[in-house]
Amino acid sequence: MFMLISIIYFLAIMLLSNFQLCIGACGIAEYEVEGECCPMCGPGYRVYRHCAEYTSTSCIPCIQSTFTDLPNGLVKCIQCTVCDSRQGLRTKTECTLTADTICEPREGFYCIDQHKHSCRAALEHSKCNPGQYIIQKGTADTDTVCGDCVGETYSDGSFTSCLSHTQCENSIGVVRWEKRPGTHSSDTECEEIQTVPIILGVLSGVLVIAVGVGSVVVLKKKRNIRRVVPN
Repeated sequence: MFMLISIIYFLAIMLLSNFQLCIGACGIAEYEVEGECCPMCGPGYRVYRHCAEYTSTSCIPCIQSTFTDLPNGLVKCIQCTVCDSRQGLRTKTECTLTADTICEPREGFYCIDQHKHSCRAALEHSKCNPGQYIIQKGTADTDTVCGDCVGETYSDGSFTSCLSHTQCENSIGVVRWEKRPGTHSSDTECEEIQTVPIILGVLSGVLVIAVGVGSVVVLKKKRNIRRVVPN
């Protein structure tokens, strides 16, 4: 019997304590200060004077470059975020009395620290090395993705695909040969000679020689004729 009374007494104390806690808690749109439950200020406002027994909370608007985005019991508004260019950021949306600044990555950067709808830090997109090509260009949310060239192809790191090495082939009037072979980071280097001017030069030389030889032959014949003719 004594044990049963003790249990009932313990349960009664627990229920009474919980009831008092529930009664003493402030409502969802209130904040507690010195035992009083005061009405909160709305977004864009802060507390100027706390409520008292017979007066409600006194609120005033936030000043420039500060904000509150939720009902609150703050005596100071929150300072607006500054988008630091040294962190790879720029302003996407300016701060208002009811919303913080929204930052985004600068051109050529991607976000590495996203908080709600705003970026808090960004890094510059990676650059592909010579011998690599760009599989996927970087975005505001992702870094550049690079791939390696294979086979007889090359890229200087800025191409979106690897290019085939140039073949040093002869053509009409041109002789080409491989001066330096291609690598994964550079194209084949060819050297060429224009054969038409050479051929023309050779023909001109042959013609000059032929004309010279012909002239000598003609002169010799004339001399021989003069010697044969009697005086």
